[in-house]
Amino acid sequence: MSDNVEKYVKRKVFRGTSDRISKKFAEAGLEKIRSCINCGTCTGSCPSGRRTAYRTRVAIRKALRGDVSVLEDIDIWLCSTCYYCYERCPRDIPVTDMIIKLRNIAVEEGHILDNHLGLADAIFYKTCHGVPANQPDQQKWRDLRESYGLPPLPPTVHSYPEAVDECHKLMEMTGFRKLLDHAQEVKAQERKEKEESKEEN
Repeated sequence: MSDNVEKYVKRKVFRGTSDRISKKFAEAGLEKIRSCINCGTCTGSCPSGRRTAYRTRVAIRKALRGDVSVLEDIDIWLCSTCYYCYERCPRDIPVTDMIIKLRNIAVEEGHILDNHLGLADAIFYKTCHGVPANQPDQQKWRDLRESYGLPPLPPTVHSYPEAVDECHKLMEMTGFRKLLDHAQEVKAQERKEKEESKEEN
């Protein structure tokens, strides 16, 4: 590790901050973010930023400071990964890769959006498909398909139960299921804490 990277990883940590993010950036080879000159090109060229409150520089700045609240921000999920920021950056900083890394760190620590967790739950725990047509509560959709002369289940993984089993095994082997289990535990704990704080007030 170079001296600059060493300083980046071992900087002073303040309350509400942690050096975990910077360490993981360095491990992933993304320490180039330290060369950012705060020109605003990434934020100015961001298509998501034009329509939402997403500001690339804010998310990256929080990550650089070690502000762990960035892992709970919805902002890191608003990036469309179009790579406009990277293409336009005068310092050639892989901003999109850093946002993706932030998302990965967030998921590892159990901070995942409810919508993403719901989709992952449907895909990896139940049906192995984002549109679960084979569930009992989806009978009306199967009936509708049949009324149009289509098979009740589309020719996707739903039609092949062995593929569903293979998908489940794959998620188990890659550790993704363990990651989702952890995220669900964190979400359950957050809900419990929220309910307890409401009862106290």
